Amino acid sequence: MHSSTSSFERTVPALPWTQLAVAAYLLAAVMSVAWELRVRSQGYAPTLNDTTDLWADRREAVQPDSLVVIGDSRPLFDIDLDALEATLGKRPIQLSIAGSGAFPILKNLAEDESFKGDVVISLVPAMFLTPGGYLEQASMDALRRYKTRSPSQRASHHIAMFLEERIAFLQQEDLTLANLLLDLDIPNREGALVPPRFPPYFHTIDRERRTRMADECAIIGSPMQKAVIASWQRLFKPPAPPTWIPPEVFAEQMQNGIKARFGQTAEAIAKIRARGGRVVWVRFPHTNWVKEMENIGTPRAQTWDVMLQVTGVPGIHFEDYPELAGFDCPEWSHLSGPDSVEFSKRLAPHLKRAFEEQQGTLVAPKS
Repeated sequence: MHSSTSSFERTVPALPWTQLAVAAYLLAAVMSVAWELRVRSQGYAPTLNDTTDLWADRREAVQPDSLVVIGDSRPLFDIDLDALEATLGKRPIQLSIAGSGAFPILKNLAEDESFKGDVVISLVPAMFLTPGGYLEQASMDALRRYKTRSPSQRASHHIAMFLEERIAFLQQEDLTLANLLLDLDIPNREGALVPPRFPPYFHTIDRERRTRMADECAIIGSPMQKAVIASWQRLFKPPAPPTWIPPEVFAEQMQNGIKARFGQTAEAIAKIRARGGRVVWVRFPHTNWVKEMENIGTPRAQTWDVMLQVTGVPGIHFEDYPELAGFDCPEWSHLSGPDSVEFSKRLAPHLKRAFEEQQGTLVAPKS
């Protein structure tokens, strides 16, 4: 019978542990270099991941009189911060989020009693007006991180940025194991309501979240340009309605939700303007098939025109100005890097006039 005071002694085998550690280190280094060379040969380059921490950094930079840009991926790609700063006298803070409606961000600014600055809002109606769901998830996640991140998460974020700016394979959108597995051609189960994948890596982003299209994507007919276009063709098709809700009931719910979103948006903007803030809507360039689908699914008269009327603030629609309408989007939804600079230079005077129209105008929010 063993004594309760007996101890267990583990025997460590007599192996060359130092040599084994060196060998493991060298193997990991060789594999890392090989993977880095592999992904660079496929067109990847070092760039930051657009994480919720990176967004939170920019939200924390917002001052009471800041110029803030919110919206979807179009202002991320199409706005050049230097060009707007040169005309407007303020450096914009980029708070747009790819693949997400901007309403939660607008609401957050409206509820921030210290904020009385200027806001540029991109309107992609299908994304902004659709209430809740996965189209707002990225914005909600970013706001949650901004409000709750810990010192250790901040430290991890800064270490990650240092590495991401130097190593190409640190791409969370494409090159994690989970995302690589999604590339396997496995059909969805019949009746499964699975949202389409967003397009692959085709841009770089810096610490101010200024986003530029990859040069290859701007080349018509390139593999990257074709891949992104194929993604839009899946993404812009509306998902099938839930099978557990009668179609007429679902349609009524969506209409009620959209109507409510117009009212919620007007209320949020009125709060900002009541503090002396100014707001301008912008419809950014989009072309070819994407433009056709948006025109069919979200007609201007039922979305853009209504939004301007309900909110009572100016709007700049690219189609209304020849100097803004002549840009071509290589992958139908965003401008190339050089075109984004030129577009911003042409957009800036329109923004300045739209802001000046509201100078000194205070609007009492609805009770």
